Amino acid sequence: MAEPKAVQDSGWAPDARASAGTAVVLTSLLLGVDAAAGFTDWPRTAVWAGLGAVLFVVLWPTRVSAAPGRLTTRGLVRRRRVRTDRLASVVWHDGLAQRLVLTDTDGNRVELDPRVLTANPPLWHRVGQDIDTSVARGTLAEGVAPMRRLSRLIDSETAQAVFRVSALS
Repeated sequence: MAEPKAVQDSGWAPDARASAGTAVVLTSLLLGVDAAAGFTDWPRTAVWAGLGAVLFVVLWPTRVSAAPGRLTTRGLVRRRRVRTDRLASVVWHDGLAQRLVLTDTDGNRVELDPRVLTANPPLWHRVGQDIDTSVARGTLAEGVAPMRRLSRLIDSETAQAVFRVSALS
């Protein structure tokens, strides 16, 4: 039997294109306004290009993928990996930007937006299987409640999607 393949965030590519497009459009608009006003020079152009680059870096989405036993997040610079079959803790940080922090028994840590898991049922399924393994092994000392909360949220959103598709809502 073949080993299951890695599952990736299906919304990453559109988000990456949107971040790049937003940075390019803003930079173009700023340069266009400067050109229309007659204020074009190299220092101003460099400032607007730098602002566009900063916006691109800030908006760039984290790429999330899961394979049996591991969850990986990749940003522009850094890649982090956690063993999901040996989780030690799962913490849900509420607030304006919700974050799910997973830490394994080796001390590796990954932070991700819980909406990535809710928007990608195959990704959640892969991670959920490994979390069940962590619970069965007894390594998950802290975090069963946040995972149940996330599971209820995903189940609710999946049910709403089914109702929308079947025109029952």
